[in-house]
Amino acid sequence: MGVVRDHEPWDGLLSSGRIDDRLVRQAMQHERQGTMVPIPADLHPDVVAALKRRGVDFLWGHQAEALDAAFAGPTIVTTGTASGKSLCFQLPTLQTLATAPMARALYLYPSKALAQDQARALHAFNFKRLLPAIYDGDTPREHRAELRRRANLILTNPDMLHVGILPNHRQWERFFSGLAVVVIDEAHVYRGVFGSHVANVIRRLRRICEFYGTAPRFLLASATVANPGELATRLTGLDGMQVVDRDGSPGTRRTIAMWNPPVVDEETARRRSALSEAADLLVSLAIEGARTIVFMKSRKGIELMAKFADVELRKRGHPELAERIAPYRAGYTPAQRRELERRLMDGELIGVVATDALELGIDIGALDAAICVTFPGTVASLKQMWGRAGRRGRGLAVYVAGEDALDQFFCRHPDEFLERPVEAAILDPHNEQLFAGHLVCAAHEGALSHEDEPIFGPEWKEAAQVLVGQGVLRARPDGTFVPRHADQYPAGDVSLRSAGLDPVSVIDGGTGEVIGTVDAGPAPSTVHQGAVYLHGGRSFEVAALQLEDRRAFVRPFDGNWYTQPKRETDTRIEEVLATRTVLGVRLSFGRVVVSEQVLAYQRRRLNDHEAMDLIPLDLPQTSFATQALWYELSDDDVGTLHAAEHAQIAVLPLLAMCDRWDIGGLSTNFHPQTGGPTIFIYDGHPGGIGISRRGYEAFERLVGDAFRLVSECPCESGCPSCVQSPKCGNLNEPLSKAGSAALMRRMLGA
Repeated sequence: MGVVRDHEPWDGLLSSGRIDDRLVRQAMQHERQGTMVPIPADLHPDVVAALKRRGVDFLWGHQAEALDAAFAGPTIVTTGTASGKSLCFQLPTLQTLATAPMARALYLYPSKALAQDQARALHAFNFKRLLPAIYDGDTPREHRAELRRRANLILTNPDMLHVGILPNHRQWERFFSGLAVVVIDEAHVYRGVFGSHVANVIRRLRRICEFYGTAPRFLLASATVANPGELATRLTGLDGMQVVDRDGSPGTRRTIAMWNPPVVDEETARRRSALSEAADLLVSLAIEGARTIVFMKSRKGIELMAKFADVELRKRGHPELAERIAPYRAGYTPAQRRELERRLMDGELIGVVATDALELGIDIGALDAAICVTFPGTVASLKQMWGRAGRRGRGLAVYVAGEDALDQFFCRHPDEFLERPVEAAILDPHNEQLFAGHLVCAAHEGALSHEDEPIFGPEWKEAAQVLVGQGVLRARPDGTFVPRHADQYPAGDVSLRSAGLDPVSVIDGGTGEVIGTVDAGPAPSTVHQGAVYLHGGRSFEVAALQLEDRRAFVRPFDGNWYTQPKRETDTRIEEVLATRTVLGVRLSFGRVVVSEQVLAYQRRRLNDHEAMDLIPLDLPQTSFATQALWYELSDDDVGTLHAAEHAQIAVLPLLAMCDRWDIGGLSTNFHPQTGGPTIFIYDGHPGGIGISRRGYEAFERLVGDAFRLVSECPCESGCPSCVQSPKCGNLNEPLSKAGSAALMRRMLGA
């Protein structure tokens, strides 16, 4: 039970926020009593002793439930931050290793830092039968053979499993022959393109296990999502998934604050930078002695914020505190990250500004306050970040809004925002392009045959025959399929972070370093010559795009503008998969082909978004197949479609765990296949990953949220907080805010 204090270090901050209206809403999350369960009597004595060494004398209710479920079938545990989810899979693992000497376990983490953190936690058990080892890209090659031979618990990531372990499974024969437990931690991260790839990697893992005669138990842990059972089933391909979602751990007393920076320009409704606002909050909390973590997406942003805080603390006469604030992001060396984590754990740092690298389950000790700068994309992520605050029994969780449409929408509906349910995590293992790439990888690992249908599904054979026609696979007389070229290494050609099989490499022209990749389809829109390209919080200007050899050359950029492509888009309906009449319109979902041609790009100033110039481009048309929803309207609606499309794309991330950049749209006054005005909303990734399907299924809520976004925005004729889109191919012309509001009001009335 935490101590209830008369005064918290943030009381003065919140009081000043109420006075100047920055504090939009304050709420209280009360303490929750935990449910304690005795340690089961049938646990192996060595496991009980290991728990005692860790100071564990009892289990929380969900931990006991997860232990029972783990031995009954595949299980996913989805409870809050700091609820002790790790013990939910550590206990079944330790029990298995204690009772079966030849057993092996595999732990999968989405990041190296998480694997490091879990390795530390496992070593703390001091369990003599446990021999854990991290096996990832940082593992020295000269140590790898020894780790394969000696370790009985391997901690790795999906990328290493995909490209390093499965293609070389014969070197892992001893490990796979005893593999009894597979743990997939932070399962909510595996969504969208990345999740669809990982789902195929897991199926390949199950296939290799079958080859060696094992059927490991699958245990998953996740932050709260709307569809944990469906997510786990799609990720693993296993039926009968058990869901443990009743949190039996005690809950923290937490103050929640929604903070909206003030308007600094009444004419344009421009607000003070969320970054500057958050830096001031961090400084005020540090002076009051509150240990604080600030989350922000942009790597560049966190470096700037840490710098702003440093300058402000010195200005206010606290140079000793300035030394105790540090940024934390990917891109630092492993040694630098470990040192920052240690300083956090030991209390040396009073403030840290981080990307979502610290959102996940790394143990960084007791923090008093957590600040999230702009909406992180999902309510689930926001709650994960907020969960970092209050490990001493009380805490402060702050959301600092930006100018984006969703941020301002939430500030107009603070109560609904605080009570909003978490989103569904979406992935599609049978995305045609992703699935084809992994079938080739699987064929390299062992000939494909009819025995693979239970794992890959009935689609596998047709997809394999298509690959034969493309000259990638070869059909053998016995009905099996193998790679056309025996010396190929297909896993090296499939990036788990990309939807395309041959993405464009983004190369720093000064160093020759490949800094990232872009799917071939959207490449002309994102890395055309002259484009300002953001990667890892850094800005680059594209010097040249060479589509023929899939390369874009960039150079560092520090100008005061951003770029927006002007493009022409067409959609062709290939197959209608579902249709219904709703809200007075005919709504459909199906497969489409999107054709795009980038005609020019506009440069806009960063400070006021004003257009500077329009520069023509000469680029070929590109096409990709994807999934879409579309609905048909009457001729009376012509002129109102474009703004309605933008608003609906802006709020679709509230239904699906995605970013608006994952979604595309087209509104047309006449579509030749529907015969009238039509709005299309499509997945921006080739093949589609289920985002627009979610919009189709929850269309009424989509339109309702979009209507409120537009109708309640205080601007006169449309702004970035309602109908203007940063990715509009028509440069946000023409847009009718009033017309789109009237259209959606009529639809909802129907």
